[in-house]
Amino acid sequence: MLSPVTTKNHRLEPLLNPASIAVVGASNNAARIGGMPLAHLTKFGYQGRIYPINPKYEEVFGLRCYADIESIPEAPDLVVLAIAAADVTAMLRRCADRGARAVIVYAAGFAEEGAKGKLLQDELEAYVATTDMVVAGPNLMGFANLNSQVHTNFASVFNTAPMQSGGGAVSLLTQSGNVCAAVYAIARRLGVEFSHFINTGNEACVDFAQYLEYLAQDDGTEVCMGYIEELRDGPRFIAAAEAFARRDKLLILYKAGETEKGSEAVRSHTSALAGDQQIYSAAFRQLNIIQSNDFVQMAQLAHLAQYRQRSAGKRVAIITISGALGAILADKFIGQGLDVPTLPQALQDTLRAGIPDYGMVSNPVDVTGNVVNDPGFVRTAMEALAQSDAIDAVVVYAPGYMLDRMADDLCAVSQKYPRLFIAIDTGAAQKREQMRAGGVPVFEDIGVAVSAISPFLLWQERRKHNRWLDVRTQPAPQRAALPAVRDEHRIKQLLATYGVPSVAEQIATTADAAVQAADAMGYPVVLKILSQDIAHKTEAGGVKLRLASADQVRSAFDEVMASARAYAPDARIEGVLIQKMESGISELILGATRDPVFGMTLTVGLGGVLTEIYKDVSHRVLPVDEAMARDMLGELKAFALLDGFRGKPKGDVDAACKAIAGFSQAVLALQHEADEIEVNPLLVKQQGSGVCMLDALVIPADGGADNNH
Repeated sequence: MLSPVTTKNHRLEPLLNPASIAVVGASNNAARIGGMPLAHLTKFGYQGRIYPINPKYEEVFGLRCYADIESIPEAPDLVVLAIAAADVTAMLRRCADRGARAVIVYAAGFAEEGAKGKLLQDELEAYVATTDMVVAGPNLMGFANLNSQVHTNFASVFNTAPMQSGGGAVSLLTQSGNVCAAVYAIARRLGVEFSHFINTGNEACVDFAQYLEYLAQDDGTEVCMGYIEELRDGPRFIAAAEAFARRDKLLILYKAGETEKGSEAVRSHTSALAGDQQIYSAAFRQLNIIQSNDFVQMAQLAHLAQYRQRSAGKRVAIITISGALGAILADKFIGQGLDVPTLPQALQDTLRAGIPDYGMVSNPVDVTGNVVNDPGFVRTAMEALAQSDAIDAVVVYAPGYMLDRMADDLCAVSQKYPRLFIAIDTGAAQKREQMRAGGVPVFEDIGVAVSAISPFLLWQERRKHNRWLDVRTQPAPQRAALPAVRDEHRIKQLLATYGVPSVAEQIATTADAAVQAADAMGYPVVLKILSQDIAHKTEAGGVKLRLASADQVRSAFDEVMASARAYAPDARIEGVLIQKMESGISELILGATRDPVFGMTLTVGLGGVLTEIYKDVSHRVLPVDEAMARDMLGELKAFALLDGFRGKPKGDVDAACKAIAGFSQAVLALQHEADEIEVNPLLVKQQGSGVCMLDALVIPADGGADNNH
């Protein structure tokens, strides 16, 4: 159910749904940027008022042309500026004086073109900040609201792609005009009908997140396809994406900059840095955004989204007339994260009644070519699949002529039951459109089908219960302060108050005190230099392991103190830490860093060389609870080491999840004072024995590192 929030009072309403439009720099030539929007507006039937402005003409496209903006008979909702960059800010002043509510700036030559252009953009931004006008661009292609035929663009794709006959529910939002046009053309060939066509340009005054916020509130938008190079306002983006999820809308995003070269291209195009790809991907999953990597896939997903109200999820039944194709599809779906479960015996028995012994019935289901000899069996089989609690969706593969024979039954079952059935036809079925109209999407290529079906079904699965959205509604932890002395011991003491257990340890300032602490603790022990000024204790010769006697502790104390003073003569040394030498199943690293877009983020990996060599880590945007922590651990390739690999004892995963959730709370409480907090390692002991921090560090928000391993 859509909430009552709409776009009527949104500040972008006059920009994207204006009742009147003035075009400064109007042309009578439909091929020029000052002529194309007017050609589109008149050709496609915009019902609002249009005011071409250019002293060279008396009439443009059958419309009266005005000499200047001061001459038009009303304050326009929107002004389109088809003029040179150097003239833009002066014209913006005139637009504001005339009472314009919104302005589109087509011109390039601003921040994307170096220092001189940046000065122009700075001037533009400074002026707009003094007004109430909404100014889009500069350096953009313009917009289209296809539900009201508001064309404020110079996109030739509207002359070449088939124009939709009515309204649409899919919006397109990109940070590139060319990408906007390319995706629109591909999707229109698939019959996708659009609501909005938006490209953001340089985002001098209106950024991607503000447009997304508008579309989240837009009753005419049920699906959004987007292309991102970088985000300027992470919190607003998260809020807008969350609004999409809560209103049960589908958001599909392509994030550029996955490689170093890709990131370089993004920087040169938008004059801004791309964010960290892994953090973007994590945030997208948490917000149930489908992350795409291909324009065709985006268009196919938008097409598939027409069927999103059908019941679906990640457990797939595969029905084929070929055992080989069943195996191929199963491999591909499982590789994409879907499940292909073995069907219950009762369902297998129902299928076996119409499938020869040489046909498989467990899943994938090979109905064999025999299905054509018993047409009634198709209905029986499909109804049984539609009612089973063991699966969420059904994918049917058959060549065209056989799919035609199954089409009536597929449509009838889809009309009777809510379960999603999807057909893959690599032949030339004559009843494709009948099936699509009957609630059964049809794909014509196996690879294309898998690339769209897999993320769509995973979206459907997450849609049932978005854990992160629930966690975000919980009260935030009370703001806390870092200790005045931010050494390892005191940081661990602070983290322990949030539920991250620490190793048993004592501070010693003399060799005798170190021996007393070790005697009381029990051997073997670890001895480490304690100083907030020594960033790398190991490099400073400040760590001694497995000390088994008082003599070893005494010698280690002298050696560590001398080595540390030689390494960092000016360091403030509080003494040494004596720690109980612990053993366990495995070590974890918990690291929280401040992402420039999404704020505090969490990285979890298995500690030591595994993390460094294999980059075997999982990421989340905070907050994280115990259930999310368990998911993170499960994503690690090395999770088997915690789960009793080859008969070895299992680690205390429950305790690790509690510690990770506690660490999340600590980071959020300290985020105003710390840019980075790390526990490395968190030792995971045998199941039932808990976990403990062996080391921790903090990097304050002022950028200074206080301690490390």
